[in-house]
Amino acid sequence: MRRVLIPALVVALAGTAFLLRDRWLPAPQGRLGYLGYVEGETRLIGVPQAGRLVSVSAAKGAKVGKGAVLFSLDAAQANAEVERAAAAVAAAGAARDNLLTGKREEEIAVIRAQVAQAEANLGLARKELQRAAALARSGTAAQSRLDQAQQQVNLYEQRIAELEAAEKVAALPARAPEIEAAASRLAEAQAQLVEAKARLADLSPVSPIDATVDDVFFEPGEWVGAGQPVLSLLAPGDVTLRFFVPEATLAKAVPGATLRFRCDGCDGVKSATITSVASEPEYTPPVIYSESARSKLVFRAEARPDAPDARLRPGLPIEVEPLR
Repeated sequence: MRRVLIPALVVALAGTAFLLRDRWLPAPQGRLGYLGYVEGETRLIGVPQAGRLVSVSAAKGAKVGKGAVLFSLDAAQANAEVERAAAAVAAAGAARDNLLTGKREEEIAVIRAQVAQAEANLGLARKELQRAAALARSGTAAQSRLDQAQQQVNLYEQRIAELEAAEKVAALPARAPEIEAAASRLAEAQAQLVEAKARLADLSPVSPIDATVDDVFFEPGEWVGAGQPVLSLLAPGDVTLRFFVPEATLAKAVPGATLRFRCDGCDGVKSATITSVASEPEYTPPVIYSESARSKLVFRAEARPDAPDARLRPGLPIEVEPLR
């Protein structure tokens, strides 16, 4: 029985020593303080309206320049809206211009012809008045005929005055309130045209930066909902370093502090600036192992590299020097 217990005890002690080696083994030479990884801060590109995806100009992993078209949704309805809005602007502009210029020359010519006709009739009425007056003085005609002739002259004189006033009014623009109302309708139509053109442009978004296409979520022919991202972009400088600081050195990890780190494939030591530190602690993530770790209770910290580096790819492990 003793022969069985002794080997088992030796194995148990060896296993315990291996599990607790962080407590008593010295840190390997050159080992840095904290381990972490690179997290990509991708930009999701979508559209504010739903539609069928017609084409994707940028493939996954491709580099795109600022201003390059990324993808396009079906624009048939949006094009029709732009045409309708443009027609409304033209109609509103013509209506306003019509109020500013008064009546056309042809319409004024009609009024002038009516004036000439009334003047001719007035001439005949005056001659008839003269004959009726002569007959009334001689006693040949009754006084009533003279009165009728005078009334006819008065009517034609009033008609001429009315037509001359109408000619002056026809040459004038519309009243100020009518012109202002027409200008408001024109401004409204122009705003609707701008909005329609913006909706059309939204269907073919362009890259806001020089970046790499990180992922494409839809294929041509699929229906894209309003606000759904179609693809994601990753710029060289849009990365964050995430690492875990032991509770014992938390006081040194403050936003604005500078740190030094290394990564696989990077040349030498690089610098970064801490941007945030978690307010609550957590246990060391299972994917982070360090032989020099002194505590299982850590705080997640984030930092931004001081200089963009295309080699800092998402998921790349990093080693951060102890904070001082």
